[in-house]
Amino acid sequence: MDTTATATTTSTFNDIFKSSFLDKTESFSIIDSLIGLLLAFAIGLFIYVIYKKTFSGVMYSHNFNISLIIMTMATALIIMGISTNIVISLGMVGALSIVRFRTPIKDPMDLVFLFWAAASGILCGAGLIPLVIIGAILIGTVMLVFANRLTVENPYLFIVKYTDASIEKTLEERISSKVKKHSIKSKSVMPGNNLEVTYEIRLKDNNTEFINQVKDMDSVHSAIMLSYDGNFTA
Repeated sequence: MDTTATATTTSTFNDIFKSSFLDKTESFSIIDSLIGLLLAFAIGLFIYVIYKKTFSGVMYSHNFNISLIIMTMATALIIMGISTNIVISLGMVGALSIVRFRTPIKDPMDLVFLFWAAASGILCGAGLIPLVIIGAILIGTVMLVFANRLTVENPYLFIVKYTDASIEKTLEERISSKVKKHSIKSKSVMPGNNLEVTYEIRLKDNNTEFINQVKDMDSVHSAIMLSYDGNFTA
């Protein structure tokens, strides 16, 4: 009786320690994981450099750029985890479904870099090293070429507030002589004989000196130039 009870107890403890968790730990390759994470870090750092060199917005965010590196590594880590077990992959999908990215993306290029970082992390986690390296080189080259050699002619909104309607013809002539193209987008008449006109303009060689000339005109209260994203440029 005692021998049987002892054998049963020993068998129970052996069953406890024979856990599938230990089997999964034994099948886990630390070297492969380190290689994947180091590669993800290198690709993320490459994306970081490309973003910094090609950024053409108004406010450069260092924190956003750092997040591209973290996103690449974190995505690679997730792919490494879910690639070993179908149960983990289903659980991860359910867990990630509650995550919402609520930071507003004003520049479409920021969204491109986020997608690039996520795609690179997936490839690093899947072990497709040649593909992620070739893709990073080609995408980085395209980014550098298009950012440094192509000039985009951005339109601006030029808002003038004044009180004397008789200067409108002179105002129109002065603007037309200083810009490439212009057109009236709106005109408002407010109480107190206050008027406001909004032009869409395209500058000549980014020359904004005419704004001071317009501001010095009689009865003009203010002259403001805005980019279409709402940021002050003058």
